[in-house]
Amino acid sequence: ITVAGGQAIYVVADVGQEADVRRIAEAAIQKFSGFDTWVNNAGVSIYGRVLDVSMDDHRQLFETNYWGLVHGSRVAATHLRKRGGAIINVGSSLSDRAIPLQGTYCASKHAVKGYTDALRMELEEEGAPISVTLIKPSAIDTPYKDHAKNYLSVEPQNPPPVYAPETVAEAILYSAEHPERDVFVGAGGKAISVSGEYAPRLTDKVMKAALFDIQQTEQPSSEDRKDGLYHASEDLRERGGYDGHVAESSLYTKATLHPLITGALLLGSGLALAAWWHTNSDSNGQSKG
Repeated sequence: ITVAGGQAIYVVADVGQEADVRRIAEAAIQKFSGFDTWVNNAGVSIYGRVLDVSMDDHRQLFETNYWGLVHGSRVAATHLRKRGGAIINVGSSLSDRAIPLQGTYCASKHAVKGYTDALRMELEEEGAPISVTLIKPSAIDTPYKDHAKNYLSVEPQNPPPVYAPETVAEAILYSAEHPERDVFVGAGGKAISVSGEYAPRLTDKVMKAALFDIQQTEQPSSEDRKDGLYHASEDLRERGGYDGHVAESSLYTKATLHPLITGALLLGSGLALAAWWHTNSDSNGQSKG
């Protein structure tokens, strides 16, 4: 941000502590005289079967993923009630549909969706000038799996399709300027949500057959693995180094965020195709004559 000519500050904080989150808001108000957009993005995961995850680890994940978002939403709403703006909560495609081996994470993201939906309705009912958006990313090529606590005997990996972090950033930025109820980042996440909604039992069977193996590598889990469940990671990487193809953009997300432009492009493509077909038909007809 600063290299591009903007202004930015950072505040070291544990979002699981409400006092720390208030300090973030206070720092922004002091430096910039306020804010009009608040993004709750902090999150961590746990790989392992839900019955294997300790209660301490389960609670700690919720401290960050759920309570951190609650603290942030409350602080932001207090400030934005006076000046208006946007609260953008980063959930997951797994907010709608759980998958095996990440059940604790899925549970937290279901809670995030429930809280966000209720917050949106209540702020709208009182007439508060605040938009509330839930972002639902698919698998993203961040160090997510490296920061996750791992109960598996091997290193975990993201299931495809995997998208670039910039796709999420673009959805967040768009939602800050153009209020949206919720935004799926990547068609893969939308497909999981739809299949879980309309064919839940079939989806169970497909996931049992595929998602146990596809989330595990053949590399043994390191004993000195440093996760980010209790302590923040010290690296500042944006990418996770996914070995397969990483989609740098999502046509599905662009289409949902820009339906008029997409419709115009489709219409233009259709007209161009029709013109080509008509011209080609005439040419063929003339050659036959």
